[in-house]
Amino acid sequence: MAAGDRRWWLNRKATVVLWVAASVGIWVGLHCYIRRVSMRKAEEVLVSMCEERARMLQDQFAVSVNHVHALAILVSTFHYQKHPPALDQGTFADYTARTAFERPLLSGVAYAQRVVDSERELFENHQGWTIKTMKREPSPVQDEYAPVIYSQETVSYIEALDMMSGEEDRENILRARASGKAVLTSPFRLLGSNQLGVVLTFPVYRAGLPADAMEEERIEATAGYLGGAFDVESLVENLLRQLAGNQDIMVNVYDVTNTSEPLIMYGPQFPDGYMSLSHISMLDFGDPFRRHQMKCRYSKKPPIPLSAISTPSGVFVICMLAGYILYAAWNRYDNVKEDCRKMEELKKQAEAADVAKSQFLATVSHEIRTPMNGVLGMLDMLLDTNLNLTQKDYAQTAQVCGKALISLINEVLDRAKIEAGRLEIESVPFDLRTVLDDVISLFSAKSREKGIELAVYVSDRVPKILMGDPGRIRQIITNLVGNSVKFTERGHIFVHVHLAEHSNMFMDAKVEGGLNGLSGEAKVTSISTALDTLSGLEAADGRNSWENFKLSLSYEQTWPYSSENGSPYDNHADKVTLMVTVEDTGIGIPFHAQNRVFTPFMQADSSTSRNYGGTGIGLSISKCLVELMGGQINFVSRPHIGSTFTFTAVFQRCSKNTGCDTKRTLSESLPTCFGGMRAILVDRRPVRGAVTRYHLQRLGICVECVSTINEVLNATRGQNGSLRSGIYSNKPCILLIEHDTWGTKVDVCLRDQLLQLKENGCIPEMPKVVLLATSESDKMKGGSNVGTVIMKPLRASTVAACFQEVLGMGKQQSRDRPKGSASLNGLLDGKNILVVDDNKVNLRVAAGVLKKYGAKVECAESGRDALSLLQLPHKFDACFMDVQMPEMDGFEATRQIRMMESQASEKNRNGERTVAEEGFSKAEWHLPILAMTADVIQATYEECTKCGMDGYVSKPFEEVQLFQAVAKFLVKLS
Repeated sequence: MAAGDRRWWLNRKATVVLWVAASVGIWVGLHCYIRRVSMRKAEEVLVSMCEERARMLQDQFAVSVNHVHALAILVSTFHYQKHPPALDQGTFADYTARTAFERPLLSGVAYAQRVVDSERELFENHQGWTIKTMKREPSPVQDEYAPVIYSQETVSYIEALDMMSGEEDRENILRARASGKAVLTSPFRLLGSNQLGVVLTFPVYRAGLPADAMEEERIEATAGYLGGAFDVESLVENLLRQLAGNQDIMVNVYDVTNTSEPLIMYGPQFPDGYMSLSHISMLDFGDPFRRHQMKCRYSKKPPIPLSAISTPSGVFVICMLAGYILYAAWNRYDNVKEDCRKMEELKKQAEAADVAKSQFLATVSHEIRTPMNGVLGMLDMLLDTNLNLTQKDYAQTAQVCGKALISLINEVLDRAKIEAGRLEIESVPFDLRTVLDDVISLFSAKSREKGIELAVYVSDRVPKILMGDPGRIRQIITNLVGNSVKFTERGHIFVHVHLAEHSNMFMDAKVEGGLNGLSGEAKVTSISTALDTLSGLEAADGRNSWENFKLSLSYEQTWPYSSENGSPYDNHADKVTLMVTVEDTGIGIPFHAQNRVFTPFMQADSSTSRNYGGTGIGLSISKCLVELMGGQINFVSRPHIGSTFTFTAVFQRCSKNTGCDTKRTLSESLPTCFGGMRAILVDRRPVRGAVTRYHLQRLGICVECVSTINEVLNATRGQNGSLRSGIYSNKPCILLIEHDTWGTKVDVCLRDQLLQLKENGCIPEMPKVVLLATSESDKMKGGSNVGTVIMKPLRASTVAACFQEVLGMGKQQSRDRPKGSASLNGLLDGKNILVVDDNKVNLRVAAGVLKKYGAKVECAESGRDALSLLQLPHKFDACFMDVQMPEMDGFEATRQIRMMESQASEKNRNGERTVAEEGFSKAEWHLPILAMTADVIQATYEECTKCGMDGYVSKPFEEVQLFQAVAKFLVKLS
């Protein structure tokens, strides 16, 4: 171990040294690269500056040449084409002096006339002087001469000098007149200034010379020569002075006509400065016989840029930091690796603990629910016997307490299943309206006791039958409504359901101000100032106002519907997203506690649990269930105002295309005898009136709403045609009046008015008056004119029963399939059921429940006994199998039963029947097997189906649960 550690440290040190060496190498390489880039840029700058100076020198020289050319044309015009000549020395000198600014590069100009030897004497007599050589001696006899006759004042010393006497000038003259272009001499010291310069010679021709003349024609037509002296040194000095920059450069100008011996025109004879970096630019002065160039260089070596030091140094620092980070990460990796190893061990321990916890919960669930199944089952069977009132009260109280305990256990186990990821959502057809009616009925007694409005409304756009998990949607709404009932002492609790996509159209308005600390209680001061809510009290969420509710109602009435299932024409959508809202006017949730509403086992404060009770896990379970259904849940709550919980859930449409069986649906069957009947509702609160209209329309009753009784009386006198037609209808007319509109005076006045109208023939018969009451005290308001009192919360089936009673119709049986026990009687009547359970009490309970619905039951106390009874062929239609049993559990027994069935089916297909099987015509054997289990954690639907079971029911099972489980496979047999 020590040798391994030493080797590890040596490797680490070697890596550090290599990293530092690589960083130094990067510094050196980057420094050299930046230096090279800097020198390349300096070279580009030098090239640019040199080319710029060469171009400007050429341009200025070209301008001067053009002016000399123009002066040559002037001499040709005014000296040779005018007779007598219009040009003399004085005029030429004056003109050239005044136009000298146009020729800044020329020190002076002069004109030399071509004179042949035969004309010399006449020329000298005319000029009054003798032609002289450059040495100012009389010119010797020669073929022709070129004496200066006109000169600028600055070069007047060359007057009368023969330009042909100088070797350079003679050569220039001959080249100029032969080519017709300006030509230059080689550099020489100018007379007078002793500066290096060149002489420009331009030929002057007589008039009439064509542009494409031959050389001989040009020589013959030559009249003279115009020349000018260029001071090259002064020219370049002025140019460099104009272009002085941040970096000084040194310039040399050469005449390179003879490349072997270049003649210097400007600059030192022996160049100095930084010679390693130079550039040569060619100069074109217009002379086709001579070549010139400009050589540029820096006066000193370009400095090293700061970036050549700072950038590599920065990169070096970054490399060192990166190395340090990698070194630290290396150490950290080793530490984390060790921590991961320890965490993996802890993870295994935690997983083992979680498995142990799940097994513990499963065991506790089984051990608690098994005796509770016996207690509740025996109580249910006891209640079916003849008991006196006291005994029945005791038994019912014990049953309620047992169900409360089971409900608490279910909540804890649901939370455990959620944490274990074992909670599953079913998909069966169900009637949402029936589910909501059942939930509201659970809290009807409590709401009447408190005198609060409890109502439910489902939009007509919501399909009648949906595919989903009715048990879980019932659990969510029960939790929300239960909390609302618990924390609401006055006002209302309102549950309404709409399609989510249509609800959002009317929910854009923001919640009104005052959400951040509104104190005090909301009060209804008068009818005129009452809010448009179910009870008139203010609600927490201002978006659920009557205005939005009214828009939703009008939208439903104008939207087209299809004829099937109550759904709109957008039936092609398989999914339906519902928005469910539970609104109350209770105590609300304090602002500081709203962020932990959905936290398990947490309540608003300690006083809440003391005053109201509860475990604090209902909302957390509801949130998880909503998310499993593909929705979201949120709320708006204001202290002393109330709370509004809203959640969405996704369901499937139940149609013929989806293949769902509506016969398996626990849908409440409503009588059809009220179709076409008309009713008048007196309610001054529009939301409450809409809810009442919803329940009446479910019965097929046409409802018209008014706000006061006076409107009803005016209608009977003919002041409202629509209401009057309702009263004159052949069907009985019902007058429904809300309790807060009713009173003794109203009772007497209404009865007198209706009697008088009947005597006057305004109405054929007295309408039936029905009072809608919220509490038992409201029920006492009913007078002699009231036919019956309907206690809220309203339920369509309850309203139908009251109407049948008040109208004397009697109880009419619907042709539809009855619900509840009648359905089970239809499914189980005469069926042979095998019940397998090792607990004798549970065996008695299960057998008693099944026999109650007409089934023929046989019992077995173990899996092996069940196998012996189910040897093929057998007589049983279904089997209820306990999961946890000694010797052979329900899973193993089911696997062996399926194996026997598979072998028998294979023999049938091959035609190999035994003697015992003769007379049985089944080609495929499959006995429906349902698991009966008190372990609701491990015995999930998936576990049951793995071993071949068709489903499961949890102990203790109730009538609705039993019907849903049985209907899945016995409805076909029925």
